[in-house]
Amino acid sequence: MTESAKGRETGPQLSRRKLLKTGALAAPLALAGCDCAERCGAAAPAITGRAVRSRELKMVTTWPKDFPGLGDAAERTAEFITQMSGGALRVRVFAAGELVGAFDAFDTVSGGAADLYHGADYYWTGKSRAYPFFTAVPFGMTAVEQMGWTEAGGGQQLWDELAAQFRIKPFAAGNTGHQMGGWFREEIETLDDLRGLVIRMPGLGGEVMRRAGASPVNIPGGDLYQSLQSGRIDATEWVGPWNDLAFGFYREAEYYYWPGFHEPSAQLSIGLNLDVWEDMTLQERAIIENAARAANHLSLAEYATRNARALEVLVEEHGVKLRRMPRDVLDALAQATREVLDEVAASSEIAGRIAESYRSSMRRSAAWNTVADEAYLAARRRSFDL
Repeated sequence: MTESAKGRETGPQLSRRKLLKTGALAAPLALAGCDCAERCGAAAPAITGRAVRSRELKMVTTWPKDFPGLGDAAERTAEFITQMSGGALRVRVFAAGELVGAFDAFDTVSGGAADLYHGADYYWTGKSRAYPFFTAVPFGMTAVEQMGWTEAGGGQQLWDELAAQFRIKPFAAGNTGHQMGGWFREEIETLDDLRGLVIRMPGLGGEVMRRAGASPVNIPGGDLYQSLQSGRIDATEWVGPWNDLAFGFYREAEYYYWPGFHEPSAQLSIGLNLDVWEDMTLQERAIIENAARAANHLSLAEYATRNARALEVLVEEHGVKLRRMPRDVLDALAQATREVLDEVAASSEIAGRIAESYRSSMRRSAAWNTVADEAYLAARRRSFDL
């Protein structure tokens, strides 16, 4: 086992043991008086009676099998649910393609053929143009800002309202942090270099790229390398150094662009079939919610560490050429983003409310970050030559 592999196992194992103890201690508190119906946006009162009933839950995911980071977040959420329930709730995880295709996960859970999915909710833009706000928005929130809006700024309640239309109950259950701009076969020097470029980019970022002249496509992660290798696509974004190194994109495209304007963070999620959620007891709901939250926070910590290490490997061992996206290209993408977000906000009544809530939260966070993180990081770079 490599040192990297050992690192992947040690942290989660320690955290899981702690969570198991925490879950055992939390159980009496949940029974004593959990306000889960209010906080979790429950559509119906939870069932009273036995605290945790023995049952198996079927999870379908949008991720390739045994995939680090994204797949880990799904597996970890499932394990936390099982451990926190003392083994009563057993979650069986199906990777993309094992039971249904990656992009079929939503309909499978919505229709009741599976109990929950793990994925990225911007894959469901075809259901509602508001869904990307709960994964990533171009030039939008960072991971910490997204967590703040979702957990403490009203985002969860709006997410619940949107997803309930499709018989889904969502929770954040992973975050990649800031992503990279993608892998390109040729350098991007001017806006003209984007014209006709076939790039894999989902969500609102893809629509922004289209308006800038590119030809975006949405391809499941498991098909990306082959698509780049065969020439089906000219460029691709995926996640960041850790996942991109694992996929070996550097063998097919030598230019690695930053910043990732399209995904300043990427919040992953679980979505439960709403009938399954409404059938749960208060304690079962608390287990699901807190298992997802634990996976969410641990995922972000892991990405922050492993991306930094993987970037060194890509540059120093594989000769990857890091390039900053030209300023005029970023300016054009920002203008297109404003247009796209205005259209999304006008697409439906609920999309308008979600967009306004998101923007208001981001404006407040930006004002705070100007005197907090941004000022501090600038001072740290000057002081320590970073």
